[in-house]
Amino acid sequence: MLEEARLRRVVDVSRTVVSELDLETVLQRVLEEARELTGARYAALGILDEERRQLERFLTIGIDPEAHGAIGDLPRGRGVLGVLIRDPKPLRLDDVGEHARSYGFPLGHPPMGSFLGVPILVRGEAWGNLYLTDKQGAAGFDEADEEAIVLLAGWAGVAIDNARAYSNEHARRAELEHAVNAMEATAAIARAVGGETDLNRVLELVVKRARALVDARGMLILLAVGDELEVTAVAGRLAPDLPGTRVPLEGSVSGSVMSSGRSMRLHNLSEQLRFTLADRIDATTGLMVPLQFRGRRLGVLAAFDRGEREEFTAEDEHLLESFAASAATAVATAQNVAAQGLRRSIEASERERQRWARELHDETLQSLAGLKVMLSGARRQQDPETVGRVLETAVDQIGDAIAALRRLITDLRPAALDEFGTAAALEGLVERVGQTSGLNINLHADLAYEQGRAESRHPAVVEDAVYRIVQEALTNVVKHARATKVTVTVVEDEHGAIRLAVADDGVGIGGTAGDDARERHEGFGLVGMRERVDLVHGTLSVEPGERGGTVVRAFLPPSDQVVQAVAG
Repeated sequence: MLEEARLRRVVDVSRTVVSELDLETVLQRVLEEARELTGARYAALGILDEERRQLERFLTIGIDPEAHGAIGDLPRGRGVLGVLIRDPKPLRLDDVGEHARSYGFPLGHPPMGSFLGVPILVRGEAWGNLYLTDKQGAAGFDEADEEAIVLLAGWAGVAIDNARAYSNEHARRAELEHAVNAMEATAAIARAVGGETDLNRVLELVVKRARALVDARGMLILLAVGDELEVTAVAGRLAPDLPGTRVPLEGSVSGSVMSSGRSMRLHNLSEQLRFTLADRIDATTGLMVPLQFRGRRLGVLAAFDRGEREEFTAEDEHLLESFAASAATAVATAQNVAAQGLRRSIEASERERQRWARELHDETLQSLAGLKVMLSGARRQQDPETVGRVLETAVDQIGDAIAALRRLITDLRPAALDEFGTAAALEGLVERVGQTSGLNINLHADLAYEQGRAESRHPAVVEDAVYRIVQEALTNVVKHARATKVTVTVVEDEHGAIRLAVADDGVGIGGTAGDDARERHEGFGLVGMRERVDLVHGTLSVEPGERGGTVVRAFLPPSDQVVQAVAG
């Protein structure tokens, strides 16, 4: 029977062991307490493999590191140790070397005499064994020692089960957190770029969020350009001049990732990276994930050095792949929008060229051709008086041609817009259009800088937008509205935002000339105005007037917001 003091000691120790949730700490504590309770010189704990046929791990205390090195490989459960594996019951020996199953000790192993072995059961199944040897101050272990260690082993089984359950729960929680992070990352990129169509802004958001997601020191995006990949966005501690760097698809790691559609973890960048990136990225490890959208291979998302230069894990790879799926959608959408915008811009420019070509052909060129015919005829005349009249007429026509050319030049880029600002340029525009078309045009321009409420003029992008929107709206009115009166209003509010409206009294969108109205609002004029407004992140609408006709309205944000948006 255990003495009361020793029993109390076993209970106290067991309570401490059971309260510990880290498995390695539990095992170390059990070894220390078993040795202390019995007075053994050496203590060891063998952990069985999944098949419970041999020892997978073997932990010891009492043997110095030099002796460990001399012993060599740790035991796997043969000899006396194997007895407890095959028959998990307590085994007590006065001399372990005398047992029939003893194989003896390997060279360098310290001599051992008395032996006590006790199985550790977890949920009724053998999990491992506790071994004690060389009881100090006695011939061998007694029944009280065995009883104390059996009790300790029983509590150790409970503690090990608790620690394993906690570890499994912790692992499941970590796995769940990774899954939640992946979902949050996907949702975050969707929210961040849901209304964003500027490719550069999308790439910036993607690369920054991807870096934070996997805790990378650096992150970059490479997009496919012909038979190369180009670095288009960088985040973290990477060279700031990397954007624009190109690597070939053929023979490069990034090219292989994009072409195969399979991610790749890199463990030695200095050997695995090739071409330009090898010399410009100071990192040890990497993770490259393909960006793919509906079978279209867009490029590669590349992360470098996780945390304190740790290697990226399979979980990091899975997490970044989930993120890349949403990121690829955003990138592809922005690329499509950019391509469509470029096509619209080219088409609009072509229509604008056609417009100026018609103006030059219909007015200036025909006028000059008639002048040539007139002068050719005059050259054949012998009557000086007739020649004089022809020359006077020619001078008048030349003057008209010069005036027409001046109007075209002013329409292309009025000097007043550069020298005096928007209001002055609009006054000149309204005057010219009124004179040539016969329209009654009323202009009301109230801009802050002209009234001393600001120190400088509006940015050029804002002035250009206001002037061109009004110009194109008036051109549409002249050509299609059949109007007699137009009101142009340009007002800046106290916040710096500009609201403009061009209202006519013509046939309107729903009038008898509805086809003409639709044509003028769906043709170049509206496209050009929308592009001007989109450039400054404003809004545009075309609506029927309250008393007939049509009203073109535009809203331009405050200048500081416009400059920031255009720069970003």
